[in-house]
Amino acid sequence: MRVLITGGAGFIGSFLAEAYLEQGEEVYIIDDLSTGSLENIKHLVEHREHRDRLHVTIESVLNQEAMLELVGTCDLVVHLAAAVGVQYILDNPLASMTTNIGGTEAVLRLCNKFRKQVLIASTSEVYGKHDRAPLRETDDCIYGPSVKWRWSYAATKLVDEFMAIAYYRTKKLPIVIARFFNTVGPRQTGRYGMVLPRFVKQALANEPITVYGDGAQSRTFTHVRDAVTAVQRLLDRPQAIGEVVNIGGVEEVTILELARRIREKTGSSSEIKCVPYDEIFPRDFEDMRRRVPSIEKLEKLTRFTPQMNLDKILEDVIAYHRAGE
Repeated sequence: MRVLITGGAGFIGSFLAEAYLEQGEEVYIIDDLSTGSLENIKHLVEHREHRDRLHVTIESVLNQEAMLELVGTCDLVVHLAAAVGVQYILDNPLASMTTNIGGTEAVLRLCNKFRKQVLIASTSEVYGKHDRAPLRETDDCIYGPSVKWRWSYAATKLVDEFMAIAYYRTKKLPIVIARFFNTVGPRQTGRYGMVLPRFVKQALANEPITVYGDGAQSRTFTHVRDAVTAVQRLLDRPQAIGEVVNIGGVEEVTILELARRIREKTGSSSEIKCVPYDEIFPRDFEDMRRRVPSIEKLEKLTRFTPQMNLDKILEDVIAYHRAGE
């Protein structure tokens, strides 16, 4: 099988590419490296058994000529290419919207042309400002005003979902939509506001661990290998076609408690310092206080549950960053 992964040099994409290569599949990657990195796939390019089955194109998904050839060549498409990270979205508002909406429209149009199954990567951000938990795929989406630019990312990803569902309902295109909840693991960078690698790096350097806001906001974290397994299982299940499915962890933790656990596991002498949002982000930022998924639908469709609890996730990420010191 030939698998096309858009954004394949990104964090999740590189692990998905590795998983398919290990299964003997042929993998095609397209990535413009705006948030991805060739370093993420260097080990795959150099791997003796993988490199002949790995094809990398450095280009945007908005390049119609490149995408036409790739989608036509492959049997399956996983669309991960997107603007990611709160900081990146706030710093690059127009480019983020163009990439997220225009890129997904281009992928869906070409998949429909060649009748290829496609998974569209969405995000827990689409739920918006819910305080309730767990969040189910049928819950309402609650956003702030358009002057709060933080919600532009959620809105564009929701448009992506609407487009995918429209192609499914009107064109019978086999689509699956996966809403990722805080996927973490080795190779993830803190460059775009990702909290876990940022905390770990600060702790290992014995620098202040900076918690934004009061730290009472809570999240669940999913190890990237669990997320990749969930994606592959969904793509293997005919009953998942046309569905929106949460992919997330099961252990809720406040950001303040996360900082404490990382400090303890690293043996760090770092102080934990709460920093007001307005000292970090522009005035049009607004946070989500709670983000906890229901994964009942994922379990029902795939019989898969995450294998890595939070302690194991933290230990894996810490070990990765320690090895790179």
